[in-house]
Amino acid sequence: MKRYLLGAIGIYTLSFASATVQAALVGRLPATSGGTDYQAYYDTALNITWMADANLAATKTFGTAGVNAGGYMTWATANSWIANMNAANYLGFNDWRLPVTAQPDPTCGSQTAGNPPQGYGLNCTGSEIGHLYNVDGVTVATPGPFSHIQSSMYWGGTVYAPNPTYVWGFRFGHGGEQTAPNKDLNAFVWAVRTGDVTAVPVPAAMWLFGSGLIGLLGMARRTR
Repeated sequence: MKRYLLGAIGIYTLSFASATVQAALVGRLPATSGGTDYQAYYDTALNITWMADANLAATKTFGTAGVNAGGYMTWATANSWIANMNAANYLGFNDWRLPVTAQPDPTCGSQTAGNPPQGYGLNCTGSEIGHLYNVDGVTVATPGPFSHIQSSMYWGGTVYAPNPTYVWGFRFGHGGEQTAPNKDLNAFVWAVRTGDVTAVPVPAAMWLFGSGLIGLLGMARRTR
């Protein structure tokens, strides 16, 4: 019985571990009472929360000057838009930001000759928005739970270290290309924040583990 109990506990533990390591986009802040749509999505792998609307600036400028009708803007305007979004405490939070582009990024298909090298081009997974595209599979053709994803450039929040007049960005319409445009160009903004926006529910696997373990312990007691 002891061997059976230990084996079953091992199976439950492996099941729980498997469930926890698999990344997922979890809906947060329901858009309507009783509805299935959400205003934000939590990435369980990176511990960040994305706005559900990938072009929120097209409908909400938060009084920011310089936002074009389609929602695109310069990098300076993008930072002003984020600041005004936080001043408005949008959705109850004041720490929204532009996506981080971690460098060096050896996952990218192309690398600069600098020291350290900068990762660019296709298949980048080290950046937050690159992870969204290349790991979570969120593209213009397969937007998943998100809306209004643009095929053009999105601003990142990380300056290109070799030349600070450029900043990292990401093109959704170029096969997921990470690149560094001049700050004076126009691009779109996808707001993100660190952490979850609500208490994370206990995964179903944990409930399964707990209830199964309790049952097994009860069986062990009865056997003794």
